[in-house]
Amino acid sequence: MNQSSSKRSVDVQHLIVDAQRAGQRLDNFLLQHLDKHTPRSLVYRLIRSGQVRINGGRRKPMYKLQEGDDVRVPPVRQLSPESITIPPALLTQLREAIVYRDAEQLVVDKPAGLAVHAGSGLTFGLVDVLKKMLPKYPDLALAHRLDRDTSGCVLIGLNRQALVQQQQDLKQQRIRKHYLLLVVGTPRETLLEIDLPVAKHAAGDRSKMYVDEAGKSALTRFRLLQRYGDYSLLQAEPVTGRTHQIRVHALAAGMPLAGDRLYVAGDAPSRALQVQAPRLFLHAAELRLSWPQDTLVHAPLPEPLRTFLDHL
Repeated sequence: MNQSSSKRSVDVQHLIVDAQRAGQRLDNFLLQHLDKHTPRSLVYRLIRSGQVRINGGRRKPMYKLQEGDDVRVPPVRQLSPESITIPPALLTQLREAIVYRDAEQLVVDKPAGLAVHAGSGLTFGLVDVLKKMLPKYPDLALAHRLDRDTSGCVLIGLNRQALVQQQQDLKQQRIRKHYLLLVVGTPRETLLEIDLPVAKHAAGDRSKMYVDEAGKSALTRFRLLQRYGDYSLLQAEPVTGRTHQIRVHALAAGMPLAGDRLYVAGDAPSRALQVQAPRLFLHAAELRLSWPQDTLVHAPLPEPLRTFLDHL
């Protein structure tokens, strides 16, 4: 990526896309170029308002960049890295939470409560902590996301080439993800497949997803592992990767997740059981990688969730 001038970051910049960045989405390109504490909402606002231009014209956030594209980036107030303070205890915790690493990628067992990106009032996220820990890899990036309240395996590409490979593997379902979740109720069958489209409604609570025939296709496979009285421990495999997919599909099947304050059951007894859990009972327990070789990565169930099961 070449920069046409050496102007300060507070001025308009024109960035020329090189071969390494060709094929990258515009939104991801900007998120990597701008200060990592620039809110994602601001990035999308800059694109949709036309302040970001490609070869002089408007483009959508998902536009795939081409080699030679001229990307106009408007002035954005940059935060100084020195102004960001990451607690030493968190650095230590995440060093110990790396459950797999090779020359191109790593998997970290993300704790619940840590967002993957800064923004919405957060000065740092998982990516910022990892870059602080691994300064030799300034281009490291997430291959996929986990919600802030969800714990478990997150796959990280240490360079652009690795990230492209990971995203291709995810798209072609060569990477398998398995979650552990505790739900209120019991599935109708030991093996249950939910194939319902999900969408974010234009009206109402924009933070929530809904089953909607006009939405994007979504497929989740559930397997019953064990009964705990009014609760059931399940394994879920999200075949597609829609936002909040597991939580939406579980609720649609009449099995709201324990500890879920966003997707709640309609009846009072189920709601009462939901709130007993110490946090959202959803954990990304396993990743099966296909590259550079077939590898199964495991993240153990966090102690608060194990303790809750023991009490049941």
